[in-house]
Amino acid sequence: MKLRLFGFITVLIAILLLQFSFKGEADKAFHSAEDISFYKAHFSTPLDSGEYFSLPENCKGCHGFDTLGLANIDGNGMDVNLYDDWETSMMGLSGVDPLWKAKVSHEILVNPGHSSELQTLCTSCHAPLGHYDALYKGQQHYLLSDLANDSLGKSGVSCHSCHGIKDSSLLGTAFTGIIPFDTNRIVYGPFPAPLTGPMQLYVGLIPAYSTHVSEGRFCSPCHTLISNTVDLNGNPTGATFVEQATYHEWVNSIYPANDTTCQTCHMHQIEDPVQIANGYLALPARAPFNLHQFAGANSLMVNLIKNNKTSLGVSAPDANFDSTLAAINKILKEQTLNVKTVFKGVVSDTALVDLVLENKAGHKFPSGYPARRAVVQFIVTKANGDTLFATGLFDNNFEVVGVANPFEEHHNVINDDGQHQVYEMILGDVNGDRTTLLERSAITLKDNRLAPRGFTTQSSVYDTCKIVGAATLDADFNKLGLVEGTGKDIVHFKVALNGFQGAFDVKARVFYQSVPPYWLSDMATYSSAEIDTFLTMFSNTDKTPILIGADSLFNISTTGLSNAIRQNTYKANPNPSQNGIVVISGNIAQISNFQVYSSNGQSAEYKIMERNSSTLRIQLPETNGLYYIVLNLPDRKEVLKVIRL
Repeated sequence: MKLRLFGFITVLIAILLLQFSFKGEADKAFHSAEDISFYKAHFSTPLDSGEYFSLPENCKGCHGFDTLGLANIDGNGMDVNLYDDWETSMMGLSGVDPLWKAKVSHEILVNPGHSSELQTLCTSCHAPLGHYDALYKGQQHYLLSDLANDSLGKSGVSCHSCHGIKDSSLLGTAFTGIIPFDTNRIVYGPFPAPLTGPMQLYVGLIPAYSTHVSEGRFCSPCHTLISNTVDLNGNPTGATFVEQATYHEWVNSIYPANDTTCQTCHMHQIEDPVQIANGYLALPARAPFNLHQFAGANSLMVNLIKNNKTSLGVSAPDANFDSTLAAINKILKEQTLNVKTVFKGVVSDTALVDLVLENKAGHKFPSGYPARRAVVQFIVTKANGDTLFATGLFDNNFEVVGVANPFEEHHNVINDDGQHQVYEMILGDVNGDRTTLLERSAITLKDNRLAPRGFTTQSSVYDTCKIVGAATLDADFNKLGLVEGTGKDIVHFKVALNGFQGAFDVKARVFYQSVPPYWLSDMATYSSAEIDTFLTMFSNTDKTPILIGADSLFNISTTGLSNAIRQNTYKANPNPSQNGIVVISGNIAQISNFQVYSSNGQSAEYKIMERNSSTLRIQLPETNGLYYIVLNLPDRKEVLKVIRL
């Protein structure tokens, strides 16, 4: 987002532009010949006869960055233009996504006889305009080789890919890339009575109002994917497999009834009236306005594409990528998961701690592409820092240390550090062996991904999004007693103390991985331009798992909770801190020493700006986030939570 400062010159220009703004009916002349010449020089030519779709660049002139700072801004003057936000989202990047191309190549190398069909199927969602443009013109298949030279395809899920979808009975009933496009050059939006003239003249499209663009079923064509299963020889079995079912997971939740749709979360809505077209100052501002960042969870791929944008043919500035990454980080950390640790006591030399995880997303977590997983890291340490118990640790390759092979089962109780809680979907082939080949997927071996609130086994769509494996026997998994739909899981940790007496700390963290190492191991045994290119990019990118939730307990006594959990008598101000400087108030003389920890439980560097008998001023680390300041007092510890913005 970019803050605009409006000066006298800008205001003067705006006043001059008003005389060129459209003021009449849509069918009246609204620009002079000079204006039309200007627009034709700055916009692409309207669609020619026989063409079905428009490039996103044709939309940029009106719905992109306004150099005058008058349109496409919110109430605070912040730039919220649709084009820049979309361009660096995974929607905008789907046509150049190197992991997707590598995976298509992997599938083709395994079953080369299915090459054309596989490519045509996969491009229907990743490159829908190129795919459907070719099919409408009589081309039987649309391949990666076609995509390489097709600007429509490389534009990914672009403006026309969504706004060209008509209200159809296919929405919510037909999936796997079956998209009901309106081929009459009509594009649909959420605002009543759109001005039709300019778009029809300069782009060749007619805008129309329709409520379906704001409904969950609008996203259904590509967010439930069903594939045809083949055996290990590539022969069709006649069966199908639900590879992804994000749409059906949402249907099987409380959110449709609450009018919370896909767009509600992934296209954050602001109430500020926004003028959505540059150069038409007489147009009424529209509200509410949905940002077009399409924030999801795949920060790894957005960052990878950012770092390889030149070789991938992406021209978006780094600032736009950074804005997208910030939006992804926000939705992951604020709208995904609640994490809470509850100390239950010490029984028979065993510390009992419950970890309560609550899914805040409108679908399963993780959802979408079946590689994705969440890993629970649970660490118990003595007051001196020695480890009593640890599970869910990562090695240098970001694989879980000691994870079971072929996969880790779901756990209701964890009482051994060789057990790990991993929330994931595991695919199986016709022999029941784990596979990462989507075409070979025949059964689900495990699906303990956290269900959304309201999710039940009695739903009419449950067959597309089943819970599979040990989680079905877990009395706490999405259940409270016999009632389903909590959206929670409780993991019961039983930590053997082995005679230890004293205080200990508990740190629970949940990490998210969009591409865990094991998912690429089979693909890495094959070689193609697409596979080799992606693996090289992947090896050089930051693969650090994303921390999406954490909670800690400090200074727990083996005989029960200590005074550390009682109401704090010390305070930290300001909180949140804009510059990282906080002042501790209370009886400073009683503080023998203190430590600062980041939200992941690791010791954090800090500076003491001032300390005397009445004042303690601390400079927190430069990285924004949540910090714990642990004050060591003569009879107890106190823990202060401080946020640096």
